[in-house]
Amino acid sequence: MDNMIATAKQSGSVRTMFGRRRLVPELNSRNHQIRSAAERVTVNMPIQGSAADILKRAMIALHTDLVDRDDAKMILTVHDELVLEVKEASADTLSELVKDRMEHAADLRVPLTVDIGVGRTWKDAKP
Repeated sequence: MDNMIATAKQSGSVRTMFGRRRLVPELNSRNHQIRSAAERVTVNMPIQGSAADILKRAMIALHTDLVDRDDAKMILTVHDELVLEVKEASADTLSELVKDRMEHAADLRVPLTVDIGVGRTWKDAKP
């Protein structure tokens, strides 16, 4: 972590694993509280930002698959979840597609695993 903060102080920014950059000029603040908050951002952003990037990549891949279909549409995201509205007859097929797109949105050393839930309400769909 100290090395990450030192590197970010020199460059003035921190990056996600996909290269998305966040400026953190407050790392050089003389104010301890401001500098400490910037250090937390520097440590958290690569992890949380990379997770957000992975979800966005999955959404883009899934959108490409769904754009010409009339049986499913993405409704919203909630943290690391996607909520889709799917015709009941397509639920199994779409579940497999969503799982595949989400699990293969990034090439990591540790595999991503995705739980799929299906239900008439979001509560019912929670796996």
